[in-house]
Amino acid sequence: MIQIGEKLPLPLDGIRVLDATHIVAGPFCSMILADMGADVIKIERPGTGDLARNRGPFIKTEDGQQTSSRFLGVNRNKKSVSIDLRNPRCKEAFKELVRNSDVLVDNWGSGAFRRLGLGYDKLSQINPGLVYASITGYGDSPDLKGPYSDRPANNLAIQAMSGWMEITGDPDGVPQSVGDNIGDSIPGVWTALGIVLALETRRKTGLGQHVDMAMYECMVSHVESNMNSYMAIGTNPARSRDRNATAGITFKAKDGYCVMAGVRSESRMRDMWELIGREDLLEGDARYLAGPGMDGEFYTEHIIPAIEGWSINLNKFQVAAMLTEIGFSMGVTQTVADLANCPHLEAREVFVDTGDNLGGSFRGVRTPTRLTACVEPPYDAAPLLGQHNLEVLCTLGGMTKEEVSTLQADGVL
Repeated sequence: MIQIGEKLPLPLDGIRVLDATHIVAGPFCSMILADMGADVIKIERPGTGDLARNRGPFIKTEDGQQTSSRFLGVNRNKKSVSIDLRNPRCKEAFKELVRNSDVLVDNWGSGAFRRLGLGYDKLSQINPGLVYASITGYGDSPDLKGPYSDRPANNLAIQAMSGWMEITGDPDGVPQSVGDNIGDSIPGVWTALGIVLALETRRKTGLGQHVDMAMYECMVSHVESNMNSYMAIGTNPARSRDRNATAGITFKAKDGYCVMAGVRSESRMRDMWELIGREDLLEGDARYLAGPGMDGEFYTEHIIPAIEGWSINLNKFQVAAMLTEIGFSMGVTQTVADLANCPHLEAREVFVDTGDNLGGSFRGVRTPTRLTACVEPPYDAAPLLGQHNLEVLCTLGGMTKEEVSTLQADGVL
C-alpha cells in the first residue's frame, strides 16, 4: 500500500512491449512507453539491426569505435534482441515473446508482418489480450483500404501529402518542409496514445486489439486551423503574406529575429509606437493602428521596416522582453544550439544524460509529460545490438542457452 507522500510508480510499470520498429516513428513511440515505465524489448535484424544504427552523425572514439546519435536519441531505456523472423525456430520464439507480452509495435510497412504469418489475426489467437499497433504511411486495416494504402512513406512524403508543405515557406518560393522529421515523431506520439487507450480498453474487457496508425492521418489532424478555415469559407489556405495581418510577424533584431504573435489591437499598437519613438505614426494612416485596410502587404512594406528601425539596435531577447511588457505575445527564433544551452530548459530539467555505449554520456531530450507524483523515469543508454538475447530468449522466448548459442553461430540471432 502506497502511503500519502510516497512517490507513485510510473503508469506503464509492469507492461511489456515488443518494439519491432526502426528509424524514427516507431522508436519514438516506444521510447515514450519506456520512459513511462514499460519494459520495452527491441526486436532487430541480426547483423544490421535498426537501420538508424548506421546513420550519422556518429559519436566516435579515438580508437575508431562509433555509435549513431540518431539511434541513441530515440532508443534509450530498451533491451535489444536480434532475431531473424524468417527462421522457423526464431519465429516460434517470437510467438512465445508475444504470448508473454502486452504490446507489439511494428512500422515495417503495410502488410509486412502478415506476409511473415505474424499479422494481428494470427497473433491475437496466441494472446487475445495483445495490443498490436502498426504504424504505416496510409493505414493497414484490411477493411479500410484506400488508393494509397500500399504506398511506402517517410517524413518528407507525409509532410507533402498532409498539406504542411503547401502552407509553409515564402509565398513566392516553393513549398517547404518543416526542418525536422515531424512526419515521423508526430505519428509516434499519436501511436503511444493509441496504445495506452487500447490498454485501458483491455483493462475493462480483457481483450486487446489492432491499433491502426496512419502517418498521413496523424499529420492531417495537425493542420487543424487551416482545415477548419477551409470548411468554413471554402477558400484554400496557402502561403501568403496576409498571414502577417492575422497570425504573426517576424522582424530583425541585432542578433537574430523576433516573432510577434497573436492580437495586435489599437491600444497595443499605440503603446508600441510610443515605446520605439515613432509617435509620428499615431496620427494619419489608421493601418498603423491595426485599422481598416490593414493587410499582409502593408505589414511587409511599412510596419515591419518601422519596427526594425528600432529593433535592429537591440538583441532579440531585449526586444521580446520590452514588447512582452506592453502586452504582446513575443518569441525569438532560436537555433538548436540556443535550445541546447537554454537556461529555461535547463531549469526545467529537459535534458537527460544517458550513456553512449562507448564509455561516454549522451545528452537527450526527456519525454515532456510530467507526472509530478511519480518516480523519475529511468534514463539508460540505448542497447547494443542483441545485447539481451540470452536474458530475454531464455526467460520469455522458450529457448535454451544451447539453442541461443547455436542460432547465434548460424547468424539468425
